[in-house]
Amino acid sequence: MGEIVSIHPENPQQRLISKVVDCLHRGGIVAYPTDSVYALGCHIGDKQAMDRIRTIRKLDKHHNFTLMCKDLSELANYARVDNVVYRTLKATTPGAFTFVLKASSEVPRRLMHPKRKTIGIRVPQSNIVMSMLDSLHEPMMSVTLMMPEDEYPMTDAYEINQLLGSHVDMVIDGGYCGLEPTTVVDMTDDMPKILRQGAGDFSAF
Repeated sequence: MGEIVSIHPENPQQRLISKVVDCLHRGGIVAYPTDSVYALGCHIGDKQAMDRIRTIRKLDKHHNFTLMCKDLSELANYARVDNVVYRTLKATTPGAFTFVLKASSEVPRRLMHPKRKTIGIRVPQSNIVMSMLDSLHEPMMSVTLMMPEDEYPMTDAYEINQLLGSHVDMVIDGGYCGLEPTTVVDMTDDMPKILRQGAGDFSAF
């Protein structure tokens, strides 16, 4: 079974965050709560961990991971962001949105869409995730923890560990997590396009 780590959702304990980050640096896979649903995360440079996540989620090799960033400054290292896009991102982050953006040269080729050269990026509104990213000093690769046979994402750390504990290295118990995944917005053209309506309300911006 994976190790369950109980982290306070408002005031994450740094010693436990450091434990999670050490696991990621060692090539581990972590199931963690976000501001929308639970997700599976791994180190950005770890292809083997990404392949393990694909196996867990039964994803094909073309499924795009999301790059979790701690702020817009970090995000701008991995995506091409003009003034118009920046204003939109500034108004909507942190929050339950995933933005499809044109990838910069910093993004490894295997992480971007093979034809469009895009990358999905988000800045979550979660103290636990923010603490993880702050200690990592770099983004984290992530996918929603939604099993192919399920209608809804998993929300309980102990149920996740019971089902996936032999496949993941650590499960963070950070309290209840929502049922709605992020709203996905394509920002690669002049007009934003909603690809998936989820927890984030883009109509307000």
